[in-house]
Amino acid sequence: MRKTIATAALLLASTALITGCEKLSQAGGSKAEVKDTAYPEQVYWGDTHLHTSNSVDAFGFGTRLDPEAALRFARGEEVEATTGTKAKLARPLDFLVISDHAEGIGATKALYEAPRMLLTDPIALRWYDLMHEGPEGSLKATGEMLAARASGNTPAFMNDKEAAEKRTLKLWSEHMDTVERYNEPGKFTAFMGFEYTLMQTGNNLHRNVIFRDGKDKVSTITPWDPQDSLWPDDLWAKMEAYEKNTGGKVLAIPHNGNVSNGLMWMLTEPNGGPMSADYARRRAAREPVVEITQIKGDSEAHPFMSPNDEFAGYGVAGWEKFNLLGNIATKQGDLPGSYVREALKRGLLIEQRTGVNPYKFGVIGSTDSHTSLSTPDENNFFGKHTGVEPGPKRATAGFVPGVNSGRMNWESLASGYAAVWATSNTREAIFDAMMRREVYATTGPRMVVRVFGGWDFKEADLQGDFVKAGYARGVPMGGELKPGGTGKPSFLISALKDPEDANLDRVQVVKGWVDAAGKAHEKVFDVVWSDMDKRQPVNGKVPAVGDTVDVATATYQNTIGAPTLATVWTDPEFQPGQRAFYYVRVLQIPTPTWMAYDMVKYKLTLPPEIPLKHQERAYTSAIWYNPG
Repeated sequence: MRKTIATAALLLASTALITGCEKLSQAGGSKAEVKDTAYPEQVYWGDTHLHTSNSVDAFGFGTRLDPEAALRFARGEEVEATTGTKAKLARPLDFLVISDHAEGIGATKALYEAPRMLLTDPIALRWYDLMHEGPEGSLKATGEMLAARASGNTPAFMNDKEAAEKRTLKLWSEHMDTVERYNEPGKFTAFMGFEYTLMQTGNNLHRNVIFRDGKDKVSTITPWDPQDSLWPDDLWAKMEAYEKNTGGKVLAIPHNGNVSNGLMWMLTEPNGGPMSADYARRRAAREPVVEITQIKGDSEAHPFMSPNDEFAGYGVAGWEKFNLLGNIATKQGDLPGSYVREALKRGLLIEQRTGVNPYKFGVIGSTDSHTSLSTPDENNFFGKHTGVEPGPKRATAGFVPGVNSGRMNWESLASGYAAVWATSNTREAIFDAMMRREVYATTGPRMVVRVFGGWDFKEADLQGDFVKAGYARGVPMGGELKPGGTGKPSFLISALKDPEDANLDRVQVVKGWVDAAGKAHEKVFDVVWSDMDKRQPVNGKVPAVGDTVDVATATYQNTIGAPTLATVWTDPEFQPGQRAFYYVRVLQIPTPTWMAYDMVKYKLTLPPEIPLKHQERAYTSAIWYNPG
């Protein structure tokens, strides 16, 4: 008996229909034509988590844009959204991973495009007609599909595995051809990938799977379906077999730990026993990066675990109460296993006991948009799915309009993007940067952030080529600072505002460590901020930067904050015998939320609980110190 409850993403895993569409040709290129720099000189911006009409839930919710439209949009072209609105990025992306759900890939599209006269099953005919009524009908049909799947009372046409496999092979081949055509080394990188939608009764354990390789190797597999799996071990086994059989490379990116009910980053193995060194080593090798922020909330930190961090809890509202499906309430005791900062601390604890850190991962952001449009900008946000694309009712609608999900759409974040420090804009270079964790996340703005850890950095290093100095005498974000230096570790930190966005408020270093008694701790240090001469700390806290947001017009002024912030910071509380990690958090000045832009655009009066301003941010991957 199946032990997982599927979301709408997992409904028609075996619909006995096949679909396809014509693809436009696009010139590709060769990696051999691109020269890598000696060390990463440029940050590349992308989205590793985007769904198109090939995802069962995305199509069921009304999305009609295919992978080609998603790639054209990411490259900077104007497309027409499903609802008819013209959509275009102000700045193109450098790379994209289309991560359609592996389970039931293309199934709802196949049902929609089937000849009606050939549909003999009355349930299939009902869902076909509902989807052809428009977005509201599609939402209703999807809700019924979800109910049928959850109850185990699925109609016969959903159980033809042979037809489903045939459909998957055809669609996957077409998808890979499209991705290859749009991959242009040196200019735009299109990755092969999909989502492994692992879930236990609504507890989110999803992973995005990304390949370093092209169709020649990736075509040896079809997207891996979790089926009856409860834990990621089966996925890791498939990844290991792929690499052994093809010589290729593949990684997995966990996402939305915030709705996992504590299962994403546990202290134990799935059997409940202590985590072994072998298990920890395997997980660290397979999952070098996690997604810390996206539309379904932010997973950095929670006020329950971080009560002294005044900026903890960003994007928590609405997502902390229960799991992804809303069917299991979240207990406070389960919260630590759902947030990244706690996972980093748990990694130190496990390493102290076993010698291996399973949670030595980097962080990125991505959208998880189901519209085919990668749009985390507050003033250009197309929502989670087609049912909440721009319109006057979306802010006060449910997360899935017409479906009692327990969450409101205004609780969605317009977030985020993945920032990668790579030696070129190619699959190989970007993938390798993810493997070495030289990556960071933002909630949308394209802030340029660098951090290096070493033993002898001085303020004078900032006046010269600090990047060259950072690589020569230290380690970048994602690296491990080994003992051997004298004194205390120092960190070269630089943050530049997005040239088309808001000024910066402050830069913070978040430190976590384990003491001799085996207890984990954390502390947030304000290390550099705007107007430091005027904003003197009070009781150890830097005063607020101020607020220029005019909610009546959804505007702000860059008359406060700073365009750049840089410093060399030395840990004043360093203990050479303690394991520790350090990551950087950069905060912007307050700016309007997407709800504020909607309020002005559609002349709305919104309820007081809807936030109209916030402070967007960036999170870097950590630098670890291991006493050995």
